[in-house]
Amino acid sequence: MEIPAHATEVTCFHSWIREDGVACTKVKAGSEVTVELARENSNAVNSLLQTKKRPLLVDARGIKSMTRDARNQFSTKGRETQTLAFGILIGSQVSKVIGNFFMGINKPAVPTRLFDKEEEAIVWLKQFLRE
Repeated sequence: MEIPAHATEVTCFHSWIREDGVACTKVKAGSEVTVELARENSNAVNSLLQTKKRPLLVDARGIKSMTRDARNQFSTKGRETQTLAFGILIGSQVSKVIGNFFMGINKPAVPTRLFDKEEEAIVWLKQFLRE
């Protein structure tokens, strides 16, 4: 996933909205995500989306580790979010373990699926776009 020049950057993530309306956030390679960094990214994504709810493509392929509290933060339970659905791109064993754990234990508050192909994730996420 290529990061556009207009992307918002925080410590461990880049986030932006694609021309088709799908929001994206990409973890920086080698990131060790703590709850503080998860909150930072959640705030950045919600600020980017402002008042329009959108589906979110999460590229987790470069992640090194994520704490339990960070996974809980990203599950969106018990907090306001502008996210309609999560499509999570996985590629490494670490991202696959984190993705499966995230979905099994944390049970996100919005529809969530794991993908290994970006194109398939985008097709699935587009069904959640609202005009």
